[in-house]
Amino acid sequence: MDKLSAMQAYCRIVERGSFTRAAEDLGVSAALLSREISRLEASLGIALLSRSTRRMTLTEAGRSYYDEAQAILQAVGSFEDRIRQTSGVVTGHLKVNAPSSFGQVVVAPMLPGFCRQYPDLRVSLTLDDRVLDMVEGGFDLTLRIRSSLKDSTLRARKLGEVRVGIFASPDYLARNGTPAAPDDIRHHQTCGYLLSEHLETWDLTGPTGAVSVAVDPKVRVGNSFALLDLLAAGMGLGTLPDFISHPAEKAGQLVRVLPDHELPVRFVWAVLPGGSRQDARIAAFLQALALAIPDPA
Repeated sequence: MDKLSAMQAYCRIVERGSFTRAAEDLGVSAALLSREISRLEASLGIALLSRSTRRMTLTEAGRSYYDEAQAILQAVGSFEDRIRQTSGVVTGHLKVNAPSSFGQVVVAPMLPGFCRQYPDLRVSLTLDDRVLDMVEGGFDLTLRIRSSLKDSTLRARKLGEVRVGIFASPDYLARNGTPAAPDDIRHHQTCGYLLSEHLETWDLTGPTGAVSVAVDPKVRVGNSFALLDLLAAGMGLGTLPDFISHPAEKAGQLVRVLPDHELPVRFVWAVLPGGSRQDARIAAFLQALALAIPDPA
């Protein structure tokens, strides 16, 4: 029995809380994984997991073994990363989670070149606008676009800035007029992004200082591309990040409203679970992504 492989399998089972989910991550069957853990327990002469038809729990020895195994695996991983970085080899499997629109516009287009540069690396990209649990999802890295991160258990790195502006279609503005000041927004229909930090309050900074505008979006959607479509169809005013708004603005689909006013800058954060390490796979990916993020206008 390969003890390191058994440790990795055991730790993934504990982190995922399920033999089935851990087996999916590792690319093996749940039955094979169960036999591997049984052999590990037999070699140790003690039960690590208490299993029933409904749930799985760690024994006291199982918790201690997990903590020690994690320390050993991290030490081995760090050593291997140093060797890889010295040799310039990036291998393995990198699992990344990103917001849908940012993933489609920025991350996905950079993947072909990145994969050609690192042919021995496999990449799984999951796109979801919800904030997913990194351990539950088995992700090595997640990308978030927020003004700040409040979770102190996370390790995060800023990769770039995202500017957010107010937009509407030329047709909507022709029919309803163009706001000349933030207070004019209250006379207009708005559309919003459900997961936005500013769904019902637009905090704007302009030539005369900061002002907060309360809005009540008539239509609220959970995807930035859906919001783009609504605005382009003349449904009202709405806010969009620059990586989505720029092409539509250039094509004449949208017009920037109150161009001398901005919402708070958002940042592209690369987030790792607390206690994890930034290995050669992650370092290579972040370097490529930082170059792919458009410069703010």
